[in-house]
Amino acid sequence: MHPTKMINFVCDEQDCVPANAEAWTKMSVSKASGTKHPLVPLATLIGNELRSEKVEKPLIKYGQAALAKKGEDYFLIKTDCQRVPGDPSSAFSVFGIFDGHNGNSAAIYTKEHLLDNVVSAIPQGASRDEWLQALPRALVAGFVKTDIEFQQKGETSGTTVTFVLIDGWTITVASVGDSRCILDTQGGVVSLLTVDHRLEENVEERERITASGGEVGRLNVFGGNEVGPLRCWPGGLCLSRSIGDTDVGEFIVPIPHVKQVKLSDAGGRLIIASDGIWDILSSDMAAKACRGLSAELAAKLVVKEALRTKGLKDDTTCVVVDIVPSDHLALAPTPTKKQNAFTSFLSRKNHTAANNKNGNKLSAVGAVEELFEEGSAVLADRLGKDLLSNTETGLLKCAVCQTDEFPGEGLSSNGGSIISSASNRWEGPFLCTICKKKKDAMEGKRPSKGSVTT
Repeated sequence: MHPTKMINFVCDEQDCVPANAEAWTKMSVSKASGTKHPLVPLATLIGNELRSEKVEKPLIKYGQAALAKKGEDYFLIKTDCQRVPGDPSSAFSVFGIFDGHNGNSAAIYTKEHLLDNVVSAIPQGASRDEWLQALPRALVAGFVKTDIEFQQKGETSGTTVTFVLIDGWTITVASVGDSRCILDTQGGVVSLLTVDHRLEENVEERERITASGGEVGRLNVFGGNEVGPLRCWPGGLCLSRSIGDTDVGEFIVPIPHVKQVKLSDAGGRLIIASDGIWDILSSDMAAKACRGLSAELAAKLVVKEALRTKGLKDDTTCVVVDIVPSDHLALAPTPTKKQNAFTSFLSRKNHTAANNKNGNKLSAVGAVEELFEEGSAVLADRLGKDLLSNTETGLLKCAVCQTDEFPGEGLSSNGGSIISSASNRWEGPFLCTICKKKKDAMEGKRPSKGSVTT
């Protein structure tokens, strides 16, 4: 018996044909001689492709633990999301922590609406690569839209947000406030995927707030003494970014820091936690405390370690996510030998579509490739220059809230007219009236109170 020669097939909706000309010629000859060769059904090929993708995708294992002091921490775990509804091969996972203050309504609202607002800002029909490239911009739009919607409810509570999306080996993290997400790779390298927006530590944010019309200072007590951390006035918030907080001025912005990285197939571990953890444990301490444990036990141990150190001072929530090859059930203990596995950062501000074309190989254990990072609080910097429109109706689509409006009803992000001229050129993106007011208020261009009411 002669060995069977493998033939690659190319299929359309009607039939399947061999991909190479030689094989096609041989089949044509066989047909002419009356010999029948069964064609491979399209459904079979698609099934094989899906199974192949499943093998290449990592296994997601997670655990969660929490202790409540004020009852204002909330978390989101959703592992059954799909980029294409009904297509299991397009699955992605979402993990989030929402640390509320001045009440829990902002945390609850954000947990329930943020994901939908982010996904609605991504063009339908996008391929996986296009979807991932659009995600940083969509996260900005989703955060701002959620903030506008919540502020229109007239409530004054606020929330920090750390929002993590995992698609294959690609991790995208968006954050406002002082909750934190760290990445621990098998090489023993611990890296921070978020930026703390505490006024005490963040000089750039202090300068941005004062430039926008806010005031930064400490509490004044009897005798004129200043105590406590730096705060933003009015309101006295210690953070420079959050969702909600209507009473502290629009210069407390909901625009997130976004970072996107790609793991090697060695995987890694994410530790996502509220400040009840990070006020007590450093990133290295939290990572080292739970190495070698399952994600479920790791989350419990991190919370226990924080409680053991200083007691229950604040709501304390931790989510641990292991992203590992599908043939591994848990992360192996980290080697004692120190390895410098973190690759050089490729770019701080531009998404690396070009980097993807270069085909960078991630062969080192625990290696991480940075794809995107941006933390600007200027909305125009984060939404790009694209002018979105509905080709059927001719209406323009707001880059934040995704509503369709006639060109004359909205404004560009820089306040320009929709009618281009040499002296007044359209620079986009299109913003509806409400979202334009929100942008101006965040930049200190108009009074903040009532800036987003209809």
